[in-house]
Amino acid sequence: MFDFFSARRPSTLAQEAMIATSHPLSTAAGLDILSAGGNAVDAAIAAVAVQCVVEPHMTGIGGDCFAIYAPKGGKIKALNGSGRAPAAATLDALKAAGLGPEIPQTSPHAVTIPGSVSAWCRLHADHGSLPLDRLFARAIHYAENGYPVTPRVAMDWAACTELVSGDPHAAALFLPDGVAPKAGQRHAQPLLGTRLREIAAKGVAGFYEGETAAKMVAHLKALGGLHSEEDFHKGAHQAHWVEPISTRYAGYDVLECPPNGQGLAALLILRILSKFDMGETLSEADRIHLHAEAAKLAYHHRDALIGDPAACPNITETLLSDQVVDKLASRIDMARAAPPALWDEPPHKDTVYLCVVDRDGNAISFINSLFHGFGSTRLDPATGVLFQSRGASFRLIEGHPNAIGPGKLPMHTIIPGMLCKDGAAVMPFGVMGGQYQAAGHAALLSGLLDRGMELQAAMDAPRSFAEGDILQIEPGISESVRNDLAARGHKLAVQTSPIGGSQAIRICEDTGFLIGGSDTRKDGMALGF
Repeated sequence: MFDFFSARRPSTLAQEAMIATSHPLSTAAGLDILSAGGNAVDAAIAAVAVQCVVEPHMTGIGGDCFAIYAPKGGKIKALNGSGRAPAAATLDALKAAGLGPEIPQTSPHAVTIPGSVSAWCRLHADHGSLPLDRLFARAIHYAENGYPVTPRVAMDWAACTELVSGDPHAAALFLPDGVAPKAGQRHAQPLLGTRLREIAAKGVAGFYEGETAAKMVAHLKALGGLHSEEDFHKGAHQAHWVEPISTRYAGYDVLECPPNGQGLAALLILRILSKFDMGETLSEADRIHLHAEAAKLAYHHRDALIGDPAACPNITETLLSDQVVDKLASRIDMARAAPPALWDEPPHKDTVYLCVVDRDGNAISFINSLFHGFGSTRLDPATGVLFQSRGASFRLIEGHPNAIGPGKLPMHTIIPGMLCKDGAAVMPFGVMGGQYQAAGHAALLSGLLDRGMELQAAMDAPRSFAEGDILQIEPGISESVRNDLAARGHKLAVQTSPIGGSQAIRICEDTGFLIGGSDTRKDGMALGF
């Protein structure tokens, strides 16, 4: 098996345009669009469409999407493409169905109305330049004619075998002959190709209305879901532009999407870390300890306070205030790990992130996800749509900001990021890995800005993540550092699978050249010209 922990490569350099994704076929598709004169939005849509085919466990048209778009010389804005709960999804209805205290990943009630297609079409209508049929061409080809499964995809796919086998329709498509495809084997999704052709021809109506929507609703209802065709019709327009939230760190502005996403947790971690000297003089053990303690504080508040923005007004201003940040930072004891915060989010790790900078200097930070591996695992055999499981993030607790309710947005873990200086974008960036994403944003930026690390090196550095009462560490962290952390009270767990992934493209402030990185923990790459 390929060793994704030890693989290393230099950053990618280019002069005019660049794309970075976690899959080589996706990067190639985006680069093709850039070479043909398409812009950053065009390339992002083409790339993610390919990933919906070639990384089916990570993303799909049955999932959700967020983006931060930075037009050259224009106002930076964020797109919320997350799906809402069905209108009939009340706390009483779910409790009457026997659910509680959580919504299981494979339950039809974990399926919110997919937001990805709404987001893609909103982006394309507002900022795209090439037609959708051109942007989807490679994705349709791979869906209908097949594509080679790559090594990291094969590894993650195989790990989901037992889960996928629980749905006969998903098993028929994703477990041919009862097993996951191996690296180098061909796989195809013909019905997904048909869906992409419909969306290219009809836009949002090709997914959220008509026969396709009716079939999806019928399948979800047959599973016990509360979905209606009216829910899907409303879903066509659920993607909407919002104002990014931000904080200052090491002389730069870090932009994130506002709640219902966990970008606020990333900003809170950075605000806490800004109270300490995070430079090169800090030992590795101290650095890991500080990141762990700051993450636990931020995630505790995320889980208790973040949900649909209507349910948590003014939460950004409150959590990023000096009063709150100073109080939280003062709780960190450099000699001892704090007692674990209470987490109430289910574990999840499956997402794709990509970023693009085009020849005109427009930049986009883009993320698309099914939530868990293969989402809910519920596949509609009539349409080929694999549904997300984002509704599993909802709480079944009366009064909780993230309690499920009619038309509510669940708390989201997928977060695109944008680093800016003097109002201009200098680096679209993102980190994959479910819970890890907020902590990963802070760790990546700290490596770049506090330690002056080269981009690809900052991505590939050994990772750690404090999740619950466990401090996950990758094998590259030395024995002496592990002993130091254990002496402070951290319960260590050495990971057998890499922690997350990442992509970024840095725009050099002096030359305008582009420096790209794509995490070697994945199959992807950054390419440009």
